[in-house]
Amino acid sequence: MVKVKEIVQKFEAFAPKRIAEPNDPIGLQLGDLEQEVKKMMVTLDVRPDVVKEAIENQVDFIFAHHPAMFVPVKQFDLSVPQNKMYAELIKHNITVYAAHTNLDNANGGMNDWLAQALGLANVSPLLPTRAEKWYKLAVFVPTENSESLRQALAEAGAGQLGEYKSCSYTLSGTGRFMPTEAADPYIGKAAKLAEVAEDKIEIVFPASKKAQVLTAMRAVHPYEEIAYDLYQVEDLGEKTGMGRVGELTTAMTVEKYAKFCKEVLSLQGLRLVARDKQKMVEKVAVLGGSGAKFYPYALRQGADVYVTGDVSYHTAHDMYESGMAVIDPGHHFEAICKPHLKELFTKWNGENNWEIKVLSSKLNTDPFDFI
Repeated sequence: MVKVKEIVQKFEAFAPKRIAEPNDPIGLQLGDLEQEVKKMMVTLDVRPDVVKEAIENQVDFIFAHHPAMFVPVKQFDLSVPQNKMYAELIKHNITVYAAHTNLDNANGGMNDWLAQALGLANVSPLLPTRAEKWYKLAVFVPTENSESLRQALAEAGAGQLGEYKSCSYTLSGTGRFMPTEAADPYIGKAAKLAEVAEDKIEIVFPASKKAQVLTAMRAVHPYEEIAYDLYQVEDLGEKTGMGRVGELTTAMTVEKYAKFCKEVLSLQGLRLVARDKQKMVEKVAVLGGSGAKFYPYALRQGADVYVTGDVSYHTAHDMYESGMAVIDPGHHFEAICKPHLKELFTKWNGENNWEIKVLSSKLNTDPFDFI
């Protein structure tokens, strides 16, 4: 039987917590990572009706895009609907986990799904990219211990570059040292200069694996005092960034593109900010959720249209004056994540023999109606 933590571990390899925006309350929201899962449900929001749906379907685990607990609970007053919802989750042993801006930033995640739905090609991040720090370890070891050390470092996660594992470089030479009277040398004798055939092993790894790699080195290395260098290297980590910008395969007017967005996103309506609705659109920027404040990035990248939710009145004025058209489909257009998350977890379900049933919430959690 698979546990929540195993599902989470697989997901966080795809969208690590470290790529989330600062102070975003992602991760375990409520419940137990050790809980066994027979049925899981993916959803955009965790709302009382969604919890009711989960209970009716005997769901053990809810995986949501939007965190259920944005605001800490100070008084667990069950007359408050949100608190009552938490109580129902606890009562029915349902664990809740949220992947918010880490899913937004992930390559192949939320903003790539939106870009695909909106017909964009030649896609790249909208906001500046970030990458995890990487280190290179250069460690000196007796030649006879070289192979066992390389193996230990690889097993700890070092030396993985793309689809290649156990990548390292070895240079042979001579190591020299003189143990003091207080030393307990593996090779050599006190007060006598020793010369040893040694290998210099160089291997790289991401910052997230630093502790386990150094622990593995110390556990296997035979020397009392290990000679090694550790320094940061550039341009090795996977680059991730918020939002996407891309090109339409066929140019169309702002008005026609707005209607296209309404159709493909299955919306009742949307809001359009545009000086000229007949302007031709070739380049489009998109950012899921509330991305109004980032419109200057869309301008800098030469986007003709920016698609994002929750545009405020005064920001819309600024967008209008900038000359860039803006399409606001509402925050709920991120509901596009539900079929994609279901597909992702169903794929992992088969690959890992989890034998769980993956459901997608059928409820529309958009609080707004167009009349």
